[in-house]
Amino acid sequence: MARFAIGDIQGCFDELQLLLERMGFEPGRDTLYLVGDLVNRGPDSAAVLRWAKRHDDAVRVVLGNHDLSLLALSAGIGKARPGDTMAAVLEADDASALLDWLRLQPLVLPLEDTLIVHAGIWPGWTQQQAIELASEVQLQLAGRNWRDGLTQMYGNQPACWDETLDGWARWRFVVNALTRMRFVDAAGALQLKFKGELADAPAELYPWFDWPQRVPTSRIVCGHWSALGLRVRDQLIALDTGCIWGGALTGVDLDSGRLYQVPARREYQSLLAA
Repeated sequence: MARFAIGDIQGCFDELQLLLERMGFEPGRDTLYLVGDLVNRGPDSAAVLRWAKRHDDAVRVVLGNHDLSLLALSAGIGKARPGDTMAAVLEADDASALLDWLRLQPLVLPLEDTLIVHAGIWPGWTQQQAIELASEVQLQLAGRNWRDGLTQMYGNQPACWDETLDGWARWRFVVNALTRMRFVDAAGALQLKFKGELADAPAELYPWFDWPQRVPTSRIVCGHWSALGLRVRDQLIALDTGCIWGGALTGVDLDSGRLYQVPARREYQSLLAA
């Protein structure tokens, strides 16, 4: 039995199938962890969701920011942006089943030796805090009033974590930290506007995993940050290698550390902009 993880797929279904073949993934034997952003910008988000849902006994998923945006659009919240390709999911005959399955997925998956999350763990949280706070969001999304949280999801404030945060402010910080975070400042405040490469970052910002006061956790496997690219450390594996931008789709064997990649078949964003 192998444990694999794959970075942001974002609708790149053909590359997903090629990568699974290269890995030798067998659903009846192995477990696959998807680090979020299954959908959007690539050509076949619906096929990715159908495949993951069909193999639900072997495939574990965490939600990314694009997955949450899809849920929001399905609830009539927010607007599609240029380059979005989620309409095919919303218009599919099986849209309700796909979306109901998607919104029941967690934001953090704790394994014995690893945390699976989309963007990262806010560096001031303990591991148990992160798990418990993610569960608060998951329970709300699974409830009857799941649309209410998505209505309150958008925005960059509050940027600073405080144990006294409650209500939607608390909810929004947790969602932003787990699904959108890249940088924090010296005080640990989320800095969500800069999305580029480390070399171009303002000097006062830290990638969340290098914050000097970061609380140690288990190894974190994440995606989200295509400008960061593949980053492998003892306690971090970042897997978003920008398949939709003409990069590659990347996976890893969580036990051996062996990496697998397939190049993007095309640069989808350039085609969308044409």
